[in-house]
Amino acid sequence: MGLLKAKGVVYEPVEKVDLGPDSREFYLRANVKAPRMAGFLVKIFSWFLESRIFGPALLYILTRNNLVHKLVSNAELEESPLYVPLHPFEELNEPEVKLIDADLSPPHRVQQAIECLPNLLNGLNYSFRRWTIMDYSRAYNSGQITPYAVAERLIAAIRQSSTPPMDMAFFINYNVEDIFRQATESTQRYQTGKPISALDGVPIAVKDEIDCNPYPTTGGTKWLHKFRPCKEDAYCVKCLRSCGAMLIGKTNMHELGAGTSGINPHYGATRNPYDAGKISGGSSSGSAAVVAAGLCPVSLGVDGGGSVRMPAALCGVVGFKPTFGRVPHAGVLPLNWTVGMVGVLAGTIEDAFIIYAAISGQFPLNESSNTQPPKVYFPLLRSSSPISNVRLARYGEWFNDCSDDIRACCSHALDQLYEKCGWKTVEVTIPEIEAMRLAHYVTIGTECTTSLSSYLEKLNFAELGWDARVALSVYGAFNAKEYVKAQKLRNRVMEFHKKIFAKADVIVTPTIGVTAYPIFKDAMETGELDYINGAALVRYQIAGNFLGLPAVTIPVGYDEKGLPIGLQFIGKPWSEPTLIHIAFAMQALCISDYRKPQVFYDLLKED
Repeated sequence: MGLLKAKGVVYEPVEKVDLGPDSREFYLRANVKAPRMAGFLVKIFSWFLESRIFGPALLYILTRNNLVHKLVSNAELEESPLYVPLHPFEELNEPEVKLIDADLSPPHRVQQAIECLPNLLNGLNYSFRRWTIMDYSRAYNSGQITPYAVAERLIAAIRQSSTPPMDMAFFINYNVEDIFRQATESTQRYQTGKPISALDGVPIAVKDEIDCNPYPTTGGTKWLHKFRPCKEDAYCVKCLRSCGAMLIGKTNMHELGAGTSGINPHYGATRNPYDAGKISGGSSSGSAAVVAAGLCPVSLGVDGGGSVRMPAALCGVVGFKPTFGRVPHAGVLPLNWTVGMVGVLAGTIEDAFIIYAAISGQFPLNESSNTQPPKVYFPLLRSSSPISNVRLARYGEWFNDCSDDIRACCSHALDQLYEKCGWKTVEVTIPEIEAMRLAHYVTIGTECTTSLSSYLEKLNFAELGWDARVALSVYGAFNAKEYVKAQKLRNRVMEFHKKIFAKADVIVTPTIGVTAYPIFKDAMETGELDYINGAALVRYQIAGNFLGLPAVTIPVGYDEKGLPIGLQFIGKPWSEPTLIHIAFAMQALCISDYRKPQVFYDLLKED
């Protein structure tokens, strides 16, 4: 391939790059050159990629045409590689926070979080709102309803939504007997006046990338659980179980997390509750959809490339991804070691905060290190006014690289923050965003195929979905040089972001570049390859994963078809309290206009 070798970019030293609003740095839009393919076309494309004769040449052309070679493989840069985005803890002196004892148990951390919350939702008018954790807790404590009665309604709703004509494909697996067992135990605790915490009996779903007994962990496949059995709960699930939460099953996901649509040829396309003909996003598709549809107030997801925030925005709910290393990863499928993080999907930022409180804290011994463990601060949200003097960094060309509806909606949300809170927007330039996206793609692809290598050697590829086969073929084409170059870019882009955060508290962007698009019939059996829409969906996601930064998306409106739009805030390492404060203020300005999805279940309704 030497004659076809693409010339690589020669990157300037970081200190010479202008990050100001008048910078001459060129904003490079995603250069995706690939038609949408599904059905028989995907099969043909996969066969060519897997061919020993045609595969190498086709893969070379694909990566060259999509600028991987120019911006990553053959690039020249002086930075050393940064393989893991672990940030040393530093005191940020955030306003309105309190320090939490790292040795507190999950139920005590949940109680500490609740004590930070205001008495919300009283005396306010809402066109629609979802039931919250505290609504469930109050209903159980008052005797209005029992966890067992909620379980009965929940199971009926899951069955209805899982069968024709709905076929929402929210879940891969749920166990009626296990749900009723948990509900019975929780009901007994309330009857004796001894609930474990506010989470006792609250239904919570778990992405099928996270170990949760008694279920196999499939990763959206039909085979992975055969090679890697689930032996015990993941750390985050143990925390929720110790709080008395009712774990209701494993949610559907894009196979191996290798896509953005949530269309799974094995378990069905998870449909968007706001329009069942549209995608829910991936890869935590089911976890977003079950919250949007009211089946539970919160769920767990895993965010490797926007996989929590993207579907959250598409489905009109909150998506919260903490700093890399904040939540222990034990018991999560090791599909991508350095970019994947457990995240929370919720109807409100308060509920996301409560679950974050439950699953953060002291690391298990097998994940301890010689570095000082990060302190945990909780935001004090009881104040009658939002925190002051927040600076929001905005890169105009990047912010506006989305559909007209999203641009107008997110710009209006920023205007509201300025008018109501006095928060100012700082115009900046964030260079090399497309290079970061491609470096992340090389990283997540290499880590995925490496983690699965021993299993793939034994696997009959006929057990894989066709779109996953294509993804694994592309992932497997990356070599060691490209992986190291990607990590050099990680170090470089990290330095840019450190400089941005010296000027601002958070970076603000739309969460997605397009709203939910249609599910086509030809994708149901094979999955689909839609890299243009995929690039638009991940456009604003990558810094959170590649650089290990905390990030949150809040619903701020709808497009002309009534499909949800989210606004994203990306924070400094360990700045979860500030992010929650900002998200709380943004939510307060929008929540009264939230709309009820077309598919919605009211599990706490009074008969």
